[in-house]
Amino acid sequence: MQESGIDEFDRKILRALQKDGRLSNADLSDRVNLSASQCARRRVRLEEGGWISAYHAVLDRERLGFGLVNLISVTLSTHNRDNARQFAKLIGGLPEVMDAYALTGEMDYMLKVITKDLKSLSTFVNEHLLPHETVQNVKTAIVLETIKEGGGLPL
Repeated sequence: MQESGIDEFDRKILRALQKDGRLSNADLSDRVNLSASQCARRRVRLEEGGWISAYHAVLDRERLGFGLVNLISVTLSTHNRDNARQFAKLIGGLPEVMDAYALTGEMDYMLKVITKDLKSLSTFVNEHLLPHETVQNVKTAIVLETIKEGGGLPL
């Protein structure tokens, strides 16, 4: 959504909520120097206007047993709308896929996939991606170390 229609106080509210979406309006008012009622009105306007699209909890993937982060590049067998739709439908139904991007260049898609271990990565690639009629080529890289993840927007 376009930035027009928001001012510096809205940006301060967005920055604060991006760091902690559970802030009460009272806590938010302390951080942005507005009254709690003004913060509440602005928050509702930002939510209803689409500047805030969701709130969620960040879960600890390792504690939950998902030890591997994998970056998988996919090239489609043919480039047409039907193939792209079929592939998007496949990806939309796979809970292991955290993020998926359509790209320009050599590969068509980049997927961020979370798996418990190498065996589940192998199962994911060999049972879901490779047999799919739209997929021609798959290249997998296992992330050794996460340097930065989930950074907020630079408001």
